Amino acid sequence: MRLPDPEQLLDRLYDQLKPHINEETALVGIYTGGVWLMEKLLHRLQQDLGREIAHGKMDAAMYRDDYAKRGLKTAAQPTHIPFDVNGKHIVLIDDIFYTGRTTRAVMNELFDYGRPASVKLAALINRGGAELPIRPDM
Repeated sequence: MRLPDPEQLLDRLYDQLKPHINEETALVGIYTGGVWLMEKLLHRLQQDLGREIAHGKMDAAMYRDDYAKRGLKTAAQPTHIPFDVNGKHIVLIDDIFYTGRTTRAVMNELFDYGRPASVKLAALINRGGAELPIRPDM
């Protein structure tokens, strides 16, 4: 079995993400794996576009519907959303999409901060095990 090349996956995700970026777009990395990915994409986008892009980080461990079953396995990271969510086009970024439960939990927390114009999901890898009607857009 041949493993995918992470740099090729990153380049493909960047190419899919870039057309969605405008003045009203904000990137939100999902702890833990999506934060490093968001930072890599953000750095590249800001260089290519020549401007700052609103961004933040979310840890929705406490918002998961299976929290009682799973428990808190690691120390929760602080959510940091330093921009007004209202009216923004949010792109959630995660490294691996599997069941959709983390994405649902992040969306629940995101709406505690305001009402975005839209929410899209970018994932480096889709494992294809969705348990909810949620799928990566890119």
